[in-house]
Amino acid sequence: MRLRHIEVFNAIMLTGSVSAAARLINITQPAVSRTLQHAELQLGFPLFQRAKGRLTPTTEALTLYPHIERLFAQLDEVQRLAANLRAGSDTGELRILSVLALSYEVLPRALKAFREKHPGYAITVESLHSPQIMSALLLQEADVGFVFSPAVHPSLTQETLADTRMVCIAPKGMLPRALVRNGSVALHDLVDRPVIGLDSRDPVGTSLSQACRQAGVGFQQAVVTVQTYHAALSMAHHGLGVALVDGCTARSADAAKVDVLALEPHIPVPVRALRFAGKPDSVAVRGITRCMREAIEQAA
Repeated sequence: MRLRHIEVFNAIMLTGSVSAAARLINITQPAVSRTLQHAELQLGFPLFQRAKGRLTPTTEALTLYPHIERLFAQLDEVQRLAANLRAGSDTGELRILSVLALSYEVLPRALKAFREKHPGYAITVESLHSPQIMSALLLQEADVGFVFSPAVHPSLTQETLADTRMVCIAPKGMLPRALVRNGSVALHDLVDRPVIGLDSRDPVGTSLSQACRQAGVGFQQAVVTVQTYHAALSMAHHGLGVALVDGCTARSADAAKVDVLALEPHIPVPVRALRFAGKPDSVAVRGITRCMREAIEQAA
């Protein structure tokens, strides 16, 4: 079937008659009849039964129609995209993926700044683990991803937005007052304290494990191990133990419940923007990346 055949077939299915179909697609009734006859001749079977001025779809037509509906839905998407491109760079769709740690404080700040400059964009945000974000970007299911992990695939490009660091979140009263007044704590100061463990497969958890090995420190009282930094922060809020998290997560700490201290040695936690290498950056991707960088700097 040619595109014109499909358009006429869809119009008749929607309206039920040649005259109504002609009005719907703004052509003459004879043109609709000729196009329908040509489509049926090409297909080798009738699409409609004619009776009393009405057209009743055949079994074959009813089988074809769901596929035609999907095709027209895709055509609508193309038309919307073309309209967005015609309207300029301030409209469109932006699909963002982020690790959970960045989605509480930093990403909302960035989105607020982005929306002030680009109010016409439809934005979707999904929080995933780093491997899932990379997989989705490779499948081109998103435009940009914000992670702590380095890109591990040659088809992904990465841009370091900021170098944050790990910090210590301690429930009030758990650490000596002298350490709290000093504003920093070393790994060896936490050896005899209950610690919320991070999954060693996580990039920040891996960095922490390496730092502990280099310092000759082993935490014996890991009361619970979690997979997200905000889960660790929540445990600290409830007094379960000390949480060692990234600086962005620390922005959500409740100062009435916990002390936030610098952690020594310095354990860097870079924030990276990942993108699919085979696709040029859009105005929106460049804009949200810039806003993320600024939001991280403000949070720091």
